[in-house]
Amino acid sequence: QVKCYMNQLLSGLEHCHDRGVLHRDIKGSNLLLDNNGMLKIADFGLASFFDPSRKQPMTSRVVTLWYRPPELLLGATDYGVGVDLWSAGCILAELLAGRPIMPGRTEVEQLHKIFKLCGSPTEEYWKKSKLPHATIFKPQQPYKRRITDTFKDFPQSALRLIETLLAIDPADRLTASSALRSDFFTTEPYACEPSSLPKYPPSKEMDAKRRDEEARRSRAAGGRPNGDGASKARTRDRPRGAAAPEANAELQVNIDKRRIASHANAKSKSEKFPPPHQDGAVGFPLGSSNQMDPLYEPPDPTSFSTVFSHEKSSVPTWSGPLVNSSAVGNQKRKHKSSRSSKQPSTARARCI
Repeated sequence: QVKCYMNQLLSGLEHCHDRGVLHRDIKGSNLLLDNNGMLKIADFGLASFFDPSRKQPMTSRVVTLWYRPPELLLGATDYGVGVDLWSAGCILAELLAGRPIMPGRTEVEQLHKIFKLCGSPTEEYWKKSKLPHATIFKPQQPYKRRITDTFKDFPQSALRLIETLLAIDPADRLTASSALRSDFFTTEPYACEPSSLPKYPPSKEMDAKRRDEEARRSRAAGGRPNGDGASKARTRDRPRGAAAPEANAELQVNIDKRRIASHANAKSKSEKFPPPHQDGAVGFPLGSSNQMDPLYEPPDPTSFSTVFSHEKSSVPTWSGPLVNSSAVGNQKRKHKSSRSSKQPSTARARCI
């Protein structure tokens, strides 16, 4: 069944790439299935035309965070079919593992999860790519590739395809056509027929709302209070493969803050990733803050932080004329008789 799904996904990507189209947002919730087992690639809102023979700068703010390749996290603007193939590799591993393999909450944490699983780029890649955010996110120590160790229960043919699709260098991911020719699809068990795939109830938003409304009515008719039943019903009705809201790209406000911080000082130190044996739960969850969540524990800045040099500015001092307070008092007494027709003097001396 997994081979059938992946065969359809890679065939759809091959069709798009052969016609010069990058999808740039492949994820589980953008793959639609009908009752005949046919998989459709949906949501081309971030898609773009591309020409491999001509370099045309494109935005790196594409692809949902959990499925975003490392070159986009490092700010690449010159990329190709590799961005969609990376996402397809994440989908393949997710189907076999039964859960998302790299659910990062922030761009920094996402890149750290990628390095822990897929290894950090080589020095040759850093020099060749010249990525905009390499200075900020380059780890101080190399990370080993651990895909085979992490997914040792996967079939060997699947592991070899995942190794190719999740290559750090996009040139090593090859193409969708080459992935379709891999031994993952040419060895037994072969991909099943789409018509033999399991049939699932509709998981459209309107259907979920309708089921919630029916559950609400049944609870009201039975006289039971609205407690945890509503949340349990919504959790049960949620499609298994749907990505959580945290998987979406960071808010523009966080993006602008990072851009301002990175450009404020060109001599910023390298990103300090934690040792490979430690998890990097870094950054704030998307759409929330550490002040609102009392259970949130901030990370240790000495192990995983971006350090910027800062020079203290001098404290501003008063440089205006000084006023003699006794002279002001004499002036007030001198004009005491004319207070009724004139405004009183309010001159004061302030020392900062």
